[in-house]
Formats: sequence, C-alpha cells, structure tokens
Amino acid sequence: MTQTIANPVNDTTTDAAGPAAEERRGRVDLTPAELDDRRRSGAAVIVDVREPDEFRRERIDGAVNVPLSKLTPSEVARAAGVAPRDSIVLHCQGGVRSAQAANRLLEAGWPTAAHLDGGLGAWKKAGLPTKIDRRAPISVMRQVQLVVGSMVLLFTLLGAFVSPWLLIVPAFFGAGLTFAGASGWCGLALVLSKMPWNAAPAAATPPVASCDAGCGDSAARNGAPRP
Repeated sequence: MTQTIANPVNDTTTDAAGPAAEERRGRVDLTPAELDDRRRSGAAVIVDVREPDEFRRERIDGAVNVPLSKLTPSEVARAAGVAPRDSIVLHCQGGVRSAQAANRLLEAGWPTAAHLDGGLGAWKKAGLPTKIDRRAPISVMRQVQLVVGSMVLLFTLLGAFVSPWLLIVPAFFGAGLTFAGASGWCGLALVLSKMPWNAAPAAATPPVASCDAGCGDSAARNGAPRP
C-alpha cells in the first residue's frame, strides 16, 4: 500500500493513502507493484540514485541515473525532461538512499516526492525484471569488501603462523574502515573507482544525468558506491 510520510519541513500528517496520495504533501513510499503499474502505463519516470557502477551492472529498464551525492532538484528535473514532478519515482538498492533523496527534494520545496520502498531488492523479490550488463564490473563497494576481506584473512593467518608483527596489517585495515565509516571518506574506494576496469566505455554507458560514489557515505563524494 502506498504510504505518505510527513514532509519534515511542513510537518504534514502521516497517513496511508489511496490514488490521491500524490496530492498530499510529503514522501510517497511506493510498493514494487505500484511502481510497475505506473511504469507500464507510462506514468512514471524512474530515477536511480545509486552510483554509476551499480547502475551499469543492473537497473530497472528505462531508469535514468542521478547519484545521490550530486542530486539536486534541477538535476532530477533535467533527468525527467518534460515529465511532471509527480511522475518522478526515486529508487536505490534498498530504499535508504532513495528515501534520503526524496526528503532532500521535499526540503527544497517540492510538495511531494515518491520513491520505491525497499529499492531494487524489493523489486527483484517481487519477481519484476531488471536489465543486467554482465560485462560491467561489480560495484566498487563490493570490490572494497573483497580487497579488505582478503587482506585481513591473509595477514591474520600470516600473523598466526609466520610473525605476529604481520597482525599490524589487518589492524590497519580495521582502522581504515572505522575512519571511513566515521568520516564518510574511503581512500580505497576512491583508488578502486579510478582503476581501468571500472571505467565504462562511453558508447556502453547507460543514461547518466550526473555522477557520484560512496563507501558508505564516503565514496559518494569521490566516485565509489554506497550500500
């Protein structure tokens, strides 16, 4: 069921809504089925607020990309073209970033902003189709996890069987992740985002209205993805 959440600026009452939900002020949380109905009828412009690498790998067909850290009302409006504001539906991987994006639009004065509750995960769980590019690299966030996890495992084993001094390395990675979570800046995500395999050929790049990245909040400002 569509849920309209109070506009934090206008303190509008939260209530469950039917077809007139978009007429109320606040954030509109759409279910996958509701978004699919709008998409099929041509009544929705889907704006994906994930990072470009996530978007290239898998997306809802017809969506355009406006990453969260570069998201402004003008960027969203430009991506939507001549479509009316109330046709725009934001989505991300799990619903967190798109809810933040919707709140940002409300704070900028939009009377209502819709997003997909549960994100792409809920969309796929509902059995709805996505467009997948298997040639695209995995997201930078997953690359960060693979590198850090591998190094921690390797040097923990070496520290146990070769020299305890090598345990400094996993401690270093742990400190780095802690810093990334606290500061919103991840150097490893930034480095990986610049690697050649993460640069998509221009001809193969799907519609992107803007760009950003994040390791948690981190690469969002530097070119890596957020969860």
